[in-house]
Amino acid sequence: MASSSKWTWAQNKLFENALVTYEKDTPDRWQNIAKITGKTVEEVKIHYKKLIDDLNDIEAGKIPMPDYEKHDAKGCTQPDKKN
Repeated sequence: MASSSKWTWAQNKLFENALVTYEKDTPDRWQNIAKITGKTVEEVKIHYKKLIDDLNDIEAGKIPMPDYEKHDAKGCTQPDKKN
């Protein structure tokens, strides 16, 4: 299944939910997640590696956490939705 390497908000949510459903010891984990997201197995593995790298950077303090109290989130919508 050919697919663009760009991930939409909806595909990313499907990916996140699939990671919970198909835990690391699940047989055919990457194939199942690829099917759900409409991505290739290779794209899913690359996306997962990027997620882990981001988490490691956050835990190492390389990425500052946003100060949600100073930023107003009113009017925020999901990127795929139109107002």
